[in-house]
Amino acid sequence: MAQTVGTAPIRLLALGDSLTAGYGLARGEGFAPRLQQALVAAGRQVRVIDAGVSGDTMAGGSARLDWAMAERPQAAIVALGANDGLRGLPPGRMAEALESILARLEARGVPVLLAGMLAPPNLGADYGRAFEAVYKDAAAKRPGLLFYPFFLEGVAAQRGLNQADNIHPNPAGVAELVRRILPVTEQLLDRVPSVAAG
Repeated sequence: MAQTVGTAPIRLLALGDSLTAGYGLARGEGFAPRLQQALVAAGRQVRVIDAGVSGDTMAGGSARLDWAMAERPQAAIVALGANDGLRGLPPGRMAEALESILARLEARGVPVLLAGMLAPPNLGADYGRAFEAVYKDAAAKRPGLLFYPFFLEGVAAQRGLNQADNIHPNPAGVAELVRRILPVTEQLLDRVPSVAAG
């Protein structure tokens, strides 16, 4: 459902790490600007706020959420956790930080799309299950939450879609990320009160 002509653009927060910040890419090629382009092309009036900080963990995102909220976002994509996995940080601590993020967004009436992550396989099956459960448990606790299980779906480990480090998406990889997450992002925008009322 497209927004009414003449309304101000919806402010959509993209709270993340280097994967949302566009690490290694030219200006305008990262996830946030490319998602905004795709949404506008789909008839949406939206401004995607790039709150991605390279190297950030779930706890780091929680620590700077209040700063990000100064932009008064009306909807939020939470895409953190990749660095927690790369560093093998405790899933329990990660879950606490995610709960803090979601609770504060919920308290402000901001609808959320939670984009999950998977742990690197070299950390073992037990760690991988506990890591994945952080997202699944958070989503199960909040029936109103939109959940996209794996942010890098269709892009992870695809050599032609990643930079030389095989971690960060290249422009083609970002395009694929955006293509896949676009439908659920549109569902998120439809949950913004002014849009739903329109």
